[in-house]
Amino acid sequence: MDDLSDWPAHGAETVPWQNRSGRGPREDRVLREVTPSIPPFIADRTFRASAEIQSRQEAASLALAGLEADAGPGSVAVSTFLLRTESIASSKIEQVEASVEDFARAIAGIRSNESATSMVAASSGYTRVIDDAGRTGAISLESLLAAHRTLMADDPMEASYAGRVRDMQNWIGGNDFSPIGAVHISPDPHRVGALIEDLLVFVNRDDVPVLSQAAVAHAQFESIHPFTDGNGRIGRALIGAILRRRGFTRNTTPPIAAALAADIDAYFDTLTRYRAGDPEPIVRSLAVATRVSSEEAAESVRAIRALPREWAEAVDARANSATALLLGLLLEHPVISAEEAEDLTGASTSSIYTALDRLETAGILRQITKRQRNRVWAVAAILDELSALDMRVARRVRDRDR
Repeated sequence: MDDLSDWPAHGAETVPWQNRSGRGPREDRVLREVTPSIPPFIADRTFRASAEIQSRQEAASLALAGLEADAGPGSVAVSTFLLRTESIASSKIEQVEASVEDFARAIAGIRSNESATSMVAASSGYTRVIDDAGRTGAISLESLLAAHRTLMADDPMEASYAGRVRDMQNWIGGNDFSPIGAVHISPDPHRVGALIEDLLVFVNRDDVPVLSQAAVAHAQFESIHPFTDGNGRIGRALIGAILRRRGFTRNTTPPIAAALAADIDAYFDTLTRYRAGDPEPIVRSLAVATRVSSEEAAESVRAIRALPREWAEAVDARANSATALLLGLLLEHPVISAEEAEDLTGASTSSIYTALDRLETAGILRQITKRQRNRVWAVAAILDELSALDMRVARRVRDRDR
């Protein structure tokens, strides 16, 4: 394969345009031409990182290995926690925000907050594409489409486009009616298929440094913008999928999006610089984000692993009692209803409610519904740790922990 240090800038072309909605200011309605970008083909290209960036990547790889070691194999609780942290942060970049309590309610199937429901869908989409990469050893278009379908299936505006490559022009910034004022006009729809095929060759290579590969692939995906919506979240899930496919993660997904979300303007600027032919900023940024998120996630992993010991000290539960059985479930079921607790433990309804009340009194559980029937509880420490991890990562990034 060609080893090219000079990365080409995106090209451009002028194509006919018509505002089919008939809406917007006059300049939008009378616009007849637009200038979409033409990203370069990158399947055979290799970015040569500077010594400084290589040093940052080595530090990031060590932090990632440390996180994997702390998590250990077979930890569903840790894996789920980190994926949820990542999906929440990735959603925030798209201005989809909700409290951790709203997110927990959405996990329980309570659709009172549209943003929280979208975050849960993002978590499911992340899980799909990352697990597929680990299971099959490859990243495929089918997997990306399935993740997008999961993400957008319940979106009231985009459900009909869920799991489909776009067949229309789109853009970033500007307004809803035309690309006037857009930061980036994505490639003309007829180019998308070939560009995605080229990108998939690149992401399935094993002869390029993994963090350079993930950074470039993410930036290229965002340039192509293959979907009508959800591109940012699927594009950031692609980073996790590459790490999993290359074997750099097996049990964890570092919340890299939390680091990127801490300085959104800087993150978006790295994507703009990539389109101008300079991949170095996004490659450097991803190395920093991976190191910081992995180091802080390792602290959360240790905190979560310590919870059963803390609970045992806080509550004297008789062996095989409903309380003891429930405590044994909470790491893997941090959001739980009385009905679920009854099904999982086999305990009676009355003993389950007694156990739930006892654990709520002890501060272990927090009721997240304000109703007498169909109540739902969440593990207070895990909800708090979700917020704490996001804040720790953001603080380090904003303090320019480089």
